[in-house]
Amino acid sequence: MSDWVDVCALDDVDEEDVIRFDHAGRTFAVYRDEGGAPFCTDGLCSHEQVHLADGLVLDDEVECPKHNGRFNYKTGAALRAPACVALVTYPARVEGGRIQVQV
Repeated sequence: MSDWVDVCALDDVDEEDVIRFDHAGRTFAVYRDEGGAPFCTDGLCSHEQVHLADGLVLDDEVECPKHNGRFNYKTGAALRAPACVALVTYPARVEGGRIQVQV
């Protein structure tokens, strides 16, 4: 199992929002849901490799800014075409007021 990686302060990600996180040559998207819990997925849309952090978060979904494909950021499931391949999700937690992900 991989190590936990420090991403940012919990308050750096608004509830129902997303930020970009780059680590070890890869891009991730880090979210907080309406209750403040953190989540993490691949950072690029599986359809055309666009940064999801530039997309819109609605409830448990993130919408790709290029072609409006949608994903459930909690499960990674592709929900609307043209996105048809799920995102990989990663464990996320809060420790000491900071978001950490396991990648």
